[in-house]
Amino acid sequence: MTESLSHVGEAGQARMVDVSHKPLTERRATASARVTMSPSTLALALSGQGPKGAVIETARLAGIQGAKRTSELIPLCHPLPLDAIDVRIAPDGAGALRIEASVATTGRTGVEMEALTAAAVAGLALVDMLKAVERGMVVTDLRVESKSGGRSGEWRRSP
Repeated sequence: MTESLSHVGEAGQARMVDVSHKPLTERRATASARVTMSPSTLALALSGQGPKGAVIETARLAGIQGAKRTSELIPLCHPLPLDAIDVRIAPDGAGALRIEASVATTGRTGVEMEALTAAAVAGLALVDMLKAVERGMVVTDLRVESKSGGRSGEWRRSP
């Protein structure tokens, strides 16, 4: 490997990357995840009548909170003032919900981790809200879909 890891110092110690020299730029990232479940559990989630109430809205709010708390959850992540967080949850076939989380800031470092955390936490909240009905749900396919801003510019996952 020719590149070094940005969060590892010369002596191998973990460190927070110094971004103080970077210019402020608009940065955006979108991440997604999927929660698989039985069609009957999906129907219950979509009806808003889950055992713990409004399943999808509660999971959406959990995702927003997750994005806001990323630096508390992921060591060495910079705390960022987030300008926008959008979490969308929609059916994905007969037995899954797809989560898409988009985050924006004007800052010196990207928001990919915030978008990933939002999608992951929303998925975990869906499992929590529905586990009384189905224990075998799976949170899967957590990934960055796109990012923009900063030195590396724009990136989009290939279909």
